[in-house]
Amino acid sequence: MGAGPLVLLPELAPAAGAVLGLLLGSWLPRGRQWVVRLVGVAACLAGVGATLASLDGVAHRAFEGSYAVDTATQAGRLIVLGGTLLVLLLSGDTVRSHPRETEFYALVLLGGAGTVVLAGTTDLLLLVAGYLLASVPLYALAGFSADAPGTEASLKYYLLGALLGITMIAGVTMLYGAGRSTEYAALARSLPAAPSALVAVGGVTVLAGLLFKIGAVPAHFWVPDVAEGASAPVAAFVTTVPKIGGLIATFRLAEGVLPAETASWPLLFAVLATASMTLGNLAALFQDEVRRLLAYSTISQVGYLLLAVVVAASSELAEPALLFYLLAYAVTNLGAFAVVAGFPHARRLAEYRGLARRRPTAAAVLVVCLLGLVGTPPTAVFLGKLEVFSAAVDGGYAWLAVVAVVNTVISLFYYLRWLVPVLAPAAAEDEPCPAGRWAAFVAVFAALLSLLVGGGGGVLLPLLDGPLLP
Repeated sequence: MGAGPLVLLPELAPAAGAVLGLLLGSWLPRGRQWVVRLVGVAACLAGVGATLASLDGVAHRAFEGSYAVDTATQAGRLIVLGGTLLVLLLSGDTVRSHPRETEFYALVLLGGAGTVVLAGTTDLLLLVAGYLLASVPLYALAGFSADAPGTEASLKYYLLGALLGITMIAGVTMLYGAGRSTEYAALARSLPAAPSALVAVGGVTVLAGLLFKIGAVPAHFWVPDVAEGASAPVAAFVTTVPKIGGLIATFRLAEGVLPAETASWPLLFAVLATASMTLGNLAALFQDEVRRLLAYSTISQVGYLLLAVVVAASSELAEPALLFYLLAYAVTNLGAFAVVAGFPHARRLAEYRGLARRRPTAAAVLVVCLLGLVGTPPTAVFLGKLEVFSAAVDGGYAWLAVVAVVNTVISLFYYLRWLVPVLAPAAAEDEPCPAGRWAAFVAVFAALLSLLVGGGGGVLLPLLDGPLLP
């Protein structure tokens, strides 16, 4: 079923908010640039409202079939816009009165808009456009603080993103040459009869760009450097929000576009999932810097999420499992980064010593989020992991579920390494810096939402099981 441009209001809202914010910010005095943040918050709320208003259970197409508004897109819109909203609130303590405060909010909104486009695209050219819109603003955000660590992180992020972006465009060219179209539905019909080598190379190179967006092995090198060098709100944004659009886009390609006749795509995704889980967890075991620990944690979480991609074409459980896990991961990871943002000078695990005595609320949030990332009930990630493991078994990849369970046990050690000093008695000189007001609010809200989503999984999961347009 076709639909007009108005069906894209959730995508247009953050983009319009960014433009309006830039225009408004050019007229506001520096002390009142926070008004632009309100514009960004209103844009995200408008996008969420437009998405909820369009939940009619019917899949739509827009722009001659190049964009799908189905269950995956609707879920992606809500998660991305909700995550962008939390990052805008989280940045209130860090960016307030910054000389380029307006530009910060505009870049966040544009990155969110590009990520939503990634989630809904069903055309390779629009996939490239979404990739660029979800990448270029983030390069600037990574170096926004303009100090040495931020500049280094931004440069590494940009160089790797540019390299894999060009690789992705080359892959799009090869698939177009093989299938004579860039639309997913047409490619699904034509690629099985095309030269296998050309399709295989084109598919792998397109996936290279998406692996960069989601921070999966082997395109993960930027993740720890950006998480450590950028400000905490930026680290929270780039390690959470782009993954949502990137994983949904990868799922669409795996589910109906990449033909089984050309290569064993599920086995390739299984190898990538195993490598991401194992490398992320083993690297995190030895991290003493909290942001690098969370960065390697996000790499391992991508490995678990890729389990749903592995069985995208063979299990009906895969789509709701992926969408629910993305929601659970987003709120839990943002909650953990919000605690880090609230204590910007506590960079090492030892500097969180005695937090439970001095800041019991922040400590409780950290316990909920870290145990949630492990997969401890009743948090949302626990149910998300359970769903993707079930989907992997249902799709014939029981061995991969076993690997994921072993990796989950390994991850428990480094999350507990952080919680031990948090729960330890505090010495007199261990008083941490005061927590920011907005960071504290986002941390508590995200932790409560993680518990609420975990408890309401029985209601949410059926809503995420809908048609996926090719």
